[in-house]
Amino acid sequence: MRFRCGAYTLDCSRPLVMGIVNVTPDSFSDGGRFADIEAAVRHGVELAEQGADLLDVGGESTRPGAAPVSLGDELRRVIPVIEALATKTHVPISVDTYKPEVMRAALAAGASMINDVFALTQPGALEAVAAGNAGVCLMHSQGTPQTMQLDPHYDDVTREVREFLRARVQACEAHGIARDRILVDPGFGFGKNRAHNVTLLHELNALAELGQPVLVGLSRKSVLGRLTGNTVDERLHASIAAAVISVMKGARIVRVHDVGATVDALKIVTAVEGL
Repeated sequence: MRFRCGAYTLDCSRPLVMGIVNVTPDSFSDGGRFADIEAAVRHGVELAEQGADLLDVGGESTRPGAAPVSLGDELRRVIPVIEALATKTHVPISVDTYKPEVMRAALAAGASMINDVFALTQPGALEAVAAGNAGVCLMHSQGTPQTMQLDPHYDDVTREVREFLRARVQACEAHGIARDRILVDPGFGFGKNRAHNVTLLHELNALAELGQPVLVGLSRKSVLGRLTGNTVDERLHASIAAAVISVMKGARIVRVHDVGATVDALKIVTAVEGL
C-alpha cells in the first residue's frame, strides 16, 4: 500500500511515524513550547533527525474547549514554519488545518499534505485539495472543539465512524482526488468518551477494511490519562503502548510527539510481526 502526497510516495508496508509540530500557545501537550517560529523549526528538524517520516504543522489547537483562531493568526504561525521545514528536511510536510485558505497557502509554501479534523467538509476544502496533487488525511469528529466532549453519543461507534469515513473518501473521489492520496483517521478524542476510544482502538481493523491507510493520533491524549491516572507530561509509556497497539490493529501511520521512542518501539513490532 502506497500513499502519494505531492512529490513524495510513501511505502506503507511498514508503519510510519508522523511527528507533531505545534505552533500554538495553547496546545494541550506542550503548552506553547514551540509557539516561536524558530523554536518550531528547530523542533521539526529534530523530529526528522529522530526518524519521523512526516511532519505535521498546526497553528490552531483543536483540543476540547479550544477557542477558534483567526485566519490571519493561523497563517502567520504556520506558513514560515512550513517554508523553513520544506527546505531544511527531506520528509513530507503536512498542515493541520480545516481552513481552505490555509490549505492553499500551505501547499504553496511547500506542504505536501492536508490533515483536516473535519475531513474536508468545510466549504471550499475539497476544491483546495483537488486542485493539486497533495495527500489528505480525513478525520472523523463529532461536534466542534467547543462542544465535542460534552455528551458524545453513538449507537455503534466503529460502524458510524467507518461509514462516515467511507462517505468522505467517496466525496474526495468524486472531486478527482485519487484514493492513493487519501488517509483516514478515526479521530480519537474528537467527540468520543473513554469507552468510545477504547472500542475504536480494539476494533481498528474494521477501519483498515476501507482499503485506505489508517492514521492514528493517540499520543499524550486525555483518554490515556483517564486510563492511567497520569498527567499529560507523564504519558510517554502509555503513548508508546497506544502506538504499538494501533499498528498491530492495522494502523499504517501514527501521529506522535515522542518520535524517537516511537520509532524504536515500532522497529521491534516490525521485526517480530513482519508488519
